[in-house]
Amino acid sequence: MGDGWWSVGEALERIGRLDPQLCAFIEVWHARASARARSVDRRLPLAGLPFAVKGPAGIRSYAARRLVAAGAVPVGSTAVPGPGTYWQTWGRGAHGRTVNPYRADRTPGGSSAGSAVAVAAGMVPLATGSDGAGSVRIPAAWCGVFGLKTTRGLLPSPDRTGLVTAGVLTRRVRDARLYLRYVLDGYEEAPRARTPVRAVYSPDLGFARTDPAVDAVVRAAVGRLVAAGVVRLDGAPDPPLSLLDPRETWLAVRGGEPPRAAGAGGGSGADVREENDRRLDAYFARTPLLLSPVTPNRPHGHEGPGPDVYSTALTWAFNVSGHPAASLPAGFTPDGCPVGLQLVAEHGADVPLLEIARVAEEALPIVRA
Repeated sequence: MGDGWWSVGEALERIGRLDPQLCAFIEVWHARASARARSVDRRLPLAGLPFAVKGPAGIRSYAARRLVAAGAVPVGSTAVPGPGTYWQTWGRGAHGRTVNPYRADRTPGGSSAGSAVAVAAGMVPLATGSDGAGSVRIPAAWCGVFGLKTTRGLLPSPDRTGLVTAGVLTRRVRDARLYLRYVLDGYEEAPRARTPVRAVYSPDLGFARTDPAVDAVVRAAVGRLVAAGVVRLDGAPDPPLSLLDPRETWLAVRGGEPPRAAGAGGGSGADVREENDRRLDAYFARTPLLLSPVTPNRPHGHEGPGPDVYSTALTWAFNVSGHPAASLPAGFTPDGCPVGLQLVAEHGADVPLLEIARVAEEALPIVRA
């Protein structure tokens, strides 16, 4: 961004040209955005930066209000899942269902579907999102852009369960750093990450069934990070990191019920949450970075993921635990589907996580649309 971002007029032109095919937007605020762009105080740090907001209520979010206060200009609201869509990994814009910019026959992910597509297609440089089970990271992964889910409690959230946190989608990590700088009170710049960063790669977090093609892409990306000196993989943590499947716990918490449902390993949902928290605390006490695929599967078709397929399997554990997590483009499967590398850090380490992601991005030159 900085001097390199495009104007509100350019953003509106791109939306007008591309959105009828991609269906990323619910509403586009042509007159309002143009007027604001003309009147914005040019002394503000984000003066004239066009951005999109997630869903009909996105303009009222804390992050959107802070971005506007810094001079950014909202140009429209982006598509989210339509009524009755139980799998939540697609969107419905003003022109129809939102499509993946790389594979029109596949979903872009969700629920921040339109935000990811708008950024991936170059309609806006930044879009807000929210993440309750992977709703920023999954569309970021499947649309080949960067996505950040913030630490639980770092930014205000209207979600009483504590699962949903604010997030952002951008084409480059540096733009997510600008978002956090002007949205987060008390933001402090982190020094460039000292590399190599100690990390462990887990293809399944101990319970997921990961598509071998997805695992292969992410392993190759991690290998490039190791070869570039960005990360150093620990041979084997002691004890090895293996989480319990948080599915029943997440469903119980989301439903407003105490997590009593049976969980993996024979314990209750509450036991699963406590045990995963204990294992993650022990892990991050010795290793600052956890790496995994963002999703165990590649983007599915618009008809849904199919039975017993949970695109959230590798993301919602960190909504339950509250850790910051990001999706960085890792490459493509042989059939042309984007794949994301998930980076997870300890609670509150959002700014250092962005610095690690920025250095990692430099070592992963991914071709984008």
